[in-house]
Amino acid sequence: MNAIGGVCVVTDSTSDIPKEVAEDLGIAVVPLSVSLNGETFVDGSISLADFFARMKAARDFPKTSQPSVGAFASAFESALESCAEVLCVTISHKLSGTYESATEAAKRFGDRVHVFDSLNLSWGEGYQAVAAARAAAAGASLGEIKHTLEDLRSRVHMVVGLDSLDNLAKGGRIGKVSAMLGGMLNLKVLLTVGSDGAFEPVYKGRGAKNALQATIDWVAERIDATREAAFAVQHAESPDKAAWLEAAIRERFTVGEMRVIEAGCVISSHTGTGWGVTAVQTG
Repeated sequence: MNAIGGVCVVTDSTSDIPKEVAEDLGIAVVPLSVSLNGETFVDGSISLADFFARMKAARDFPKTSQPSVGAFASAFESALESCAEVLCVTISHKLSGTYESATEAAKRFGDRVHVFDSLNLSWGEGYQAVAAARAAAAGASLGEIKHTLEDLRSRVHMVVGLDSLDNLAKGGRIGKVSAMLGGMLNLKVLLTVGSDGAFEPVYKGRGAKNALQATIDWVAERIDATREAAFAVQHAESPDKAAWLEAAIRERFTVGEMRVIEAGCVISSHTGTGWGVTAVQTG
């Protein structure tokens, strides 16, 4: 990995950073894994379509695993070969043990490695990792980058729409959502990640069209349409919904950056098919 202004950035695969973006910015991505039908797949090693086909045919629900302490230690050691310091941006500690693994690994390197909890996931996490890498490339110090992320973290807004709550319920990640839903798993549901890094329900209703419109309305409550903002539309086997959301965002908001991102297998094993929008006011 190339040096980036003295600071290298590491993240985990739930950030959903496209491979070409990670390579361009020199971000090292440590993968989580998922086990299904006796086989274990590293996140990103098979297509999402293949994974969903395997999951549909499987008898048991898939099990996901965070990266080991050793995997993070190896990534940190490699990064420190070309950088003075490392900043590792992880998925929320409320959604995975990944933060703990990274923190334990960082102890081996003293004050040269720092771990930052994004309190988010998917592009809500990925946007922060990319911002860190861009700041590092511009010559920012580790302290300056951490300060930037601490400010940015509360301004990254992400909402996720699920076609079904089945996977979230089976995987045990439903948390606060269950109280709102009362077992009605056939509803279309919107979730966000709260300030504490845990899932929170923000909408329930019937019909994909209503849920998609509610997604845009939720974003509009947090983003000033007259000022520039960065957006990402995420989806899991839902390209039509992603296309609708992208068009609606471009029509309603001042778009400075737009990405359309397919979610990874680890996240999708918990959410099932669905969509998401990440938005950050930049202007």
